[in-house]
Amino acid sequence: MTAKLISGTEIARQIREEIKQEVILLKAKHNVVPGLATVLLGADPGSLSYIAGKEKNAKELGFYSERIDLPETTSQKDLLAQVNKLNEDPKIHGVLVQIPLPKHINENEVLYAINPKKDVDGFHPVNVGKLMIGDADYLPCTPAGIQQLLVRSGVTIDGAEVVVVGRSNIVGKPIANILMQKNKGANATVTLCHTHTRDIAFHTRRADILIVAAGKPKSITADMVKEGAVVIDVGVNQIGTSKSGKRILVGDVDFENVKEKASMITPVPGGVGPMTITMLMLNTLKAAKIAAGLV
Repeated sequence: MTAKLISGTEIARQIREEIKQEVILLKAKHNVVPGLATVLLGADPGSLSYIAGKEKNAKELGFYSERIDLPETTSQKDLLAQVNKLNEDPKIHGVLVQIPLPKHINENEVLYAINPKKDVDGFHPVNVGKLMIGDADYLPCTPAGIQQLLVRSGVTIDGAEVVVVGRSNIVGKPIANILMQKNKGANATVTLCHTHTRDIAFHTRRADILIVAAGKPKSITADMVKEGAVVIDVGVNQIGTSKSGKRILVGDVDFENVKEKASMITPVPGGVGPMTITMLMLNTLKAAKIAAGLV
């Protein structure tokens, strides 16, 4: 058996088309245009690429997009003042400060300064707390994308044994909380594994759905996966470059061998990655509707 590929590229395209149509209706019926502001300190190549992608997606979907580029030497006080200005701007419904931030900036203080109603990344403690109790306005983007990959691929989550490898605040903890909620597209029994888990393979072999965000290339091998499991690989690891200079990327799962055992699997690249920015856009659309009193 060779696993069916779960294409994040295709599912993200479907969701973006749905967003685009909703934005057209929102503008026509209520004269509301979702607004997303991105703030970048310095010129880190990775951050520049992410910001450019977010800006491009926002414009393609008909959003109002504002990008604030600040020097790397910007003070904490000035950055917080910029965040507050965006909090007060009625044209802006989503505020995103690109991380990582320079070492002289207190990252948590900046993220906590964002108005929770404009925190479309879903990292503010208010939004994290609302997620925990099943009342989230916005789900963190990568975990929300994982849930959509499962739902739109027809995977049965209700009652499933889900094992998550990795306990980061960005992926592991929130996806575990999302899938254990008493909600549609959830109701799973979730086990969360991490670096101090004894015998991770004992747990992964029980998983109907295995979600891997370990940050270690090919750390999940075929002998650690149950026959017919659905495998979601969140990892993106560069293991070298090709002769043409192109980066060689692999996930946290030994794809070539695991795909012969799983029923469905996400590729790297082209799996979870394309979903993250798309879910950010979906959160921004929802923020605009919340601000307009439509939800």
